[in-house]
Amino acid sequence: MDSPLDDKAMLWKPLQNGKVHCRLCSHYCVIPDAQRGLCGVRENREGVLFTLVRDKVAALHLDPVEKKPLYHFYPGTKTLSLGTMGCNLSCSFCQNFSLSQPPRQGKAVMGERVTAGEIVDAAVHASASSISYTYSEPTIFFELVVDVAARAHERGLMNIIVSNGFQTRDCLEVWGPLIDAANIDLKAFTEDFYKNICGAGLKPVLDNLKTIHGLGWWLEVTTLIIPGLNDDPGELRAMAEFIHGELGPEVPWHLSRFHPSHAMNDRPPTPPETLRNAWEIGKQAGLHHVYVGNISGVAGEQTDCHECGTTLLRRSGFGVRNLALENGLCRNCGQKAEGRGMESISLEGRT
Repeated sequence: MDSPLDDKAMLWKPLQNGKVHCRLCSHYCVIPDAQRGLCGVRENREGVLFTLVRDKVAALHLDPVEKKPLYHFYPGTKTLSLGTMGCNLSCSFCQNFSLSQPPRQGKAVMGERVTAGEIVDAAVHASASSISYTYSEPTIFFELVVDVAARAHERGLMNIIVSNGFQTRDCLEVWGPLIDAANIDLKAFTEDFYKNICGAGLKPVLDNLKTIHGLGWWLEVTTLIIPGLNDDPGELRAMAEFIHGELGPEVPWHLSRFHPSHAMNDRPPTPPETLRNAWEIGKQAGLHHVYVGNISGVAGEQTDCHECGTTLLRRSGFGVRNLALENGLCRNCGQKAEGRGMESISLEGRT
C-alpha cells in the first residue's frame, strides 16, 4: 500500500524575500510567494516549492512503442503511456495543447489521483514492457516520473521519456539511472524559432541531447517539419550533421508531417516532397536510420540493415513485421541491428 505522497517539489532552492529558484528546467524560474513557474504546475507556498501534479494523471493509455516514436527500442512491444497537465514550453503548433497549456493560462490543473504503485501494477497487468512519460512534458511532472520509474525497474519494466529536451542537467542526472530510452524533439535549428515559436531556447536542447547520449539511454530524435518555419534545406542539413557528428550515425531521426493545430492555422500541412527531400538530406549526412511520420508512402517506413541494406522491419501505421531479423542479427549479413531489444521481435514465418 502506497503511503500518502509529499507534494513538495524537488530541485529548487530558497531565495530571499520568500522567493524560490526552480532548477528543474532551463527557464530557471525565480518564483515569488503565491505564484507559479512558467509551467503552471510548480507553486511557491510561503517560500517552499510544491508540485501540483505529483499524482495527478490526466492521460493514461496502452500504446505500441512505435507510437512514441521509438523504432529501435524493443520493437513490437507495448508501453503504458502517461502524462499530466502542464508544459514548460508554449509551442504555437502544440498538438496536445488541451493538456499542456491550460495551467500556463492559470486554469485548473485537472487529473485523476493515481499512485506510482497503481501505475506500475497496471503496466504489469497489461503485459507492457515499459512505461512512457509523454503526452505533455515529463520534465514538469519530474517527481511523478521518479516515483514511478524506480518502482518500474523493481518490477522489470523499462522507462521511456518523450520530451522537448529543455531540462536542466540536475534533472537529467537524477533521471540518469532510471530512464532507459528517450525520444527528444529537436524542433528547429535556430534560436529565433525556439524563442518566438516555443518560448524557449535551442542551446539547452543541444546540450541536453549530448548529455542524454552520454548517459547511455537509447536515443531517437524527432523534428516536426513546418512549412516556411524550419524546412529550409540548409537548416535541415545542419540538424542532420549535428545528430551525426555529436550523437552518432546510429541515432534515428524521425521527420514528422505538420498539420495545422492550436494557434498555428496559417500554413498548410507539410508537402510530401518536403519530407522526401528532408529524408534524403538525413541519409546524405550519413544517418543510418531516417523515418517519415504522419504520412504514408513517402519514404522511410522500414528499418534497413545499415551494413547491407536488407529490409529488416516493415511498418504499416504502428504495426511492425520482422522480415529479416533473427536474434537481433541481420539474416543476410549477420550485422547486429542498432538499438535495444531488437531481438525481442519474432521473425515472420518462424515455427
